[in-house]
Amino acid sequence: MYNADLWKDYELLDTGNGEKLERWGQFVLRRPDPQVIWPIANETGRWKTADGHYHRSSSGGGEWEFRTKMPERWSISYGELKFHIKPTSFKHTGLFPEQAVNWTWMMDKIRNAGRPIKVLNLFAYTGGATVAAAAAGAEVCHVDAAKGMVQWAKENAELSGLASAPVRYITDDVFKFVQREQRRGNRYDAIIMDPPSYGRGPNGEMWKLEQNLFPFLESCTTIMSENPLFVLVNSYTTGLSPTVLHNMLHMTVGRKFNGSIHCGEIGIPITASGLTLPCGILGRWEGR
Repeated sequence: MYNADLWKDYELLDTGNGEKLERWGQFVLRRPDPQVIWPIANETGRWKTADGHYHRSSSGGGEWEFRTKMPERWSISYGELKFHIKPTSFKHTGLFPEQAVNWTWMMDKIRNAGRPIKVLNLFAYTGGATVAAAAAGAEVCHVDAAKGMVQWAKENAELSGLASAPVRYITDDVFKFVQREQRRGNRYDAIIMDPPSYGRGPNGEMWKLEQNLFPFLESCTTIMSENPLFVLVNSYTTGLSPTVLHNMLHMTVGRKFNGSIHCGEIGIPITASGLTLPCGILGRWEGR
């Protein structure tokens, strides 16, 4: 288990009854989480006074109930990194705090590489990994199919004082982008990806992880430099185990470049119980 336990501006206060209670800076939010299949031990205090509570609808989706007058968005910090937080209509806030374990790891890898590092961040969302890599001194290419998420990533970089950092922001289908990079002969020292279970590109391109992840990893090996630093794959797909991810990395990146592979669950410590909430899996390939 890789635990995101270095946060100061974020805290997972408690969990239970399919929900989690979180502190995002000065605000406390109550949101659904499918992994929480145990009861709330004591539904008092902040459970009752949370600033925002996302209620699921029986017909799908849901909506926020705000008990406190809150700004449309606010910011939190993770070390030198800063991010805009905004409750969205899909229960998310624009940031996955468990990914902090990857930000710390990749920043260390980039800073200790002893050479310029060029990073490709695919399915890049609001740019948590982009901001981390840029802050560590890498040149970054940020690719996501959603224009709004790419704009949010730009704003996160600006918030972290990285407006002039060497970052390219691309709104595109990641498959087509990688194919174009193959033809252009562009190469990257590190590749990060956080593929969804299902998704559509800007022109309706269909992505299904079980069918597309392996060939996509294979295609990504063709745009890696001769001496690549790392490949990082995150997944929130139910049923995809760390061992399956390890096997895919071994048969693609590992087969071509050797190196080492480490996979496992990723999680966040729960303050009230001292337990850990699992939040998906990661796979890391590292060059030698």
